[in-house]
Amino acid sequence: MPDTQISFKPSLGLFDATMIVAGSMIGSGIFIVSADMTRNIGSAGWLITVWLITGFMTLTAALSYGELSSMFPRAGGQYVYLKEAFNPLAGFLYGWSFFAVIQTATIAAVGVAFSKFAAYLFPMLSEDNKLIKIQTGIDACNQPTFFSISSAQVVSIILITFLSYTNTKGLKGGKWIQNIFTSTKLLSLFGLIIAGLIAFNLKIWNANWTNVWAATKTSLIDTCNPKLGFAITPIAGATLFGGIAAAMVGSVFSSDAWNNVTFIAAEIKNPKKNIGLSLFLGTLIVTIIYVSANLIYLAVLPLDSLAHAEKDRVAVAASNAIFGHIGTYVIAVMIMISTFGCNNGLILAGARVYNTMAKDGLFFRKAANLNKNAVPEFALWIQCIVAGILCLSGKYGDLLDMISFVVVMFYALTIFGIFILRKKRPDVERPYKAFGYPVLPIIYILMAITFCILLIIYKPAFTWPGLIIVLIGIPIYYIAVKNDHSIEK
Repeated sequence: MPDTQISFKPSLGLFDATMIVAGSMIGSGIFIVSADMTRNIGSAGWLITVWLITGFMTLTAALSYGELSSMFPRAGGQYVYLKEAFNPLAGFLYGWSFFAVIQTATIAAVGVAFSKFAAYLFPMLSEDNKLIKIQTGIDACNQPTFFSISSAQVVSIILITFLSYTNTKGLKGGKWIQNIFTSTKLLSLFGLIIAGLIAFNLKIWNANWTNVWAATKTSLIDTCNPKLGFAITPIAGATLFGGIAAAMVGSVFSSDAWNNVTFIAAEIKNPKKNIGLSLFLGTLIVTIIYVSANLIYLAVLPLDSLAHAEKDRVAVAASNAIFGHIGTYVIAVMIMISTFGCNNGLILAGARVYNTMAKDGLFFRKAANLNKNAVPEFALWIQCIVAGILCLSGKYGDLLDMISFVVVMFYALTIFGIFILRKKRPDVERPYKAFGYPVLPIIYILMAITFCILLIIYKPAFTWPGLIIVLIGIPIYYIAVKNDHSIEK
């Protein structure tokens, strides 16, 4: 049914919007990434500092986005902001990157995380249970490489398909799933933090906070022979900044997707007020939870155990220390709830971006239509297909490595757009203006640029593939323009 006959219905209040912000942010990252972060930075002081830096950046960006959301309270969010501040190409490059890697790879990774932790309750769902295994070659360590499909990947596709289907039935069902699961995981995380305080081990805490600023880098002595163990190297000066940037890849990924609420602006009541407020409340709640959770990890796990948790599952190790053997099942259920709710929010919001792009002639035309339930059904299914392919490819982990760089780059560009729009369109109504303007937005932009430059220098594998994906969007854009001359008008 054409979109000219059916339009988005404003049916989400402030609480719903805040649950989308928090629910989209909290997936599997907080339960896992602190292990790799500790290996990159090597001390309790720096670990918490990196989480605080990320929290500050996230809150600052959210407060800045409030101005943009009040100016352009319609579906599409960041895509619209970039298009209005710069030009259609800038908006498209974000939308293309969003479709190719940012949103779809995140949906795939969160879906597989759900399956991995479900395997604690149902072992047949393990990623080690290979349904298909075909040798494809030999790697640099002279070991065979395989294309394989595990039961965890299949379950993740079923989950993504189920949530995409429920979201085609209207916003109401997606809203209730989001509210129930996000509320449950927030309460569960607060419960874990309280239980951690009760199980607080003063001996472990004091040991972890000895030499609190002694930063180190932990790496395998021989990547081809992990049995040789790890080498721990002190880092300082420029190398320390590189370690901070590498550690922030995990915290930035865990804190991302807070902007998803801006994609559904057309479905939020009083969007000029509620979007900005939900951004602030949601990011503040999650930042407090993330820092608190890491303090609990440090209160129950020695730093070495945190850095080398089995399969990086820090929360499982912490939960075992707090609850005993039953802790494995407690945390598995928590993560299943968390990832289920997170993916619902990602799937719900992502499709609205493609719908807006399609209306501008920059995406599949069918994505511009809403079904009888006033949701972009085709956009939901095309997103589902790409996320499913990424699940099967096994490459979602590699793609996620580059997400932090690409995402922060676009965040910085979008916030810079506030300055441009203040000059370019001073007369546009701004019910809310960026908090701390111009100081806080400038600080964010400088921190974001520093983060991106450090990743280019010290972690090029995290950056160049992401940049290539963004740049591939340029010829695609001009092909779209050639086929639809109304785009530039």
